[in-house]
Amino acid sequence: MTVIGCDEVGRGAIAGPVAVGVAAVTIAVGRMPSGLADSKLLSPAKREALVPRLEAWATTAVGMASADLVDEQGIVTALGVAGARGIDQLVAAGIALDGAVVVLDGSFDWLSRALRDPVDVLVRVKADRDCASVAAASVVAKVRRDALMVAAHEEAPHYAWASNKGYGSTEHYDGIRAAGPHALHRRSWLHRCDPVVEVEPLFELDEDVPSGDNAVPSAHDAVPSVDDGVRLLVGADPERS
Repeated sequence: MTVIGCDEVGRGAIAGPVAVGVAAVTIAVGRMPSGLADSKLLSPAKREALVPRLEAWATTAVGMASADLVDEQGIVTALGVAGARGIDQLVAAGIALDGAVVVLDGSFDWLSRALRDPVDVLVRVKADRDCASVAAASVVAKVRRDALMVAAHEEAPHYAWASNKGYGSTEHYDGIRAAGPHALHRRSWLHRCDPVVEVEPLFELDEDVPSGDNAVPSAHDAVPSVDDGVRLLVGADPERS
């Protein structure tokens, strides 16, 4: 059995692509790399240090969809396109989709209709905290997208992308007001240069989850309790894994 963890990064940004990470593991996978957690709960240095170990532990890939695509077709379509590109990269790397299951973080399946070939998709709220393969996908996607935005900062430092990664910080909005939008901006999202700070959150909460479940997770909750991303699908109790 192959399990493919899947998570997005950059959905709420006002600049840059949306990225979807995927991490494929099999029933024979070894124990997850120590220190693995949802990317939002790790420092940049810890995320970057994890990537080589994650790439040795699982087959990983990152698909992206541009800001132009977000403007032209909407964020849901862009997420699907990015996810399908990530899955295609896994196939090119030798991952067979026959009998595979994708564990998708969140409460809505934006992936299935974008895939070239049908694959079973299991949608799970907070999968990036409960399933190691999804946490791995979130880390590789976050590191890849952050690197792209830091590189873009060199060309356009007035938007402060090195620090905000394309999210709507005060400095970012100030840069838009001073220099106008950049090619990397999602122009349909810039109805006005809102002075209200909308920084990249430390914890991204699932929009469709009732507010009572949106409490900030504890450090214990943040550790993926399914070591190999597979036990989730074979009936093990995640709280006891």
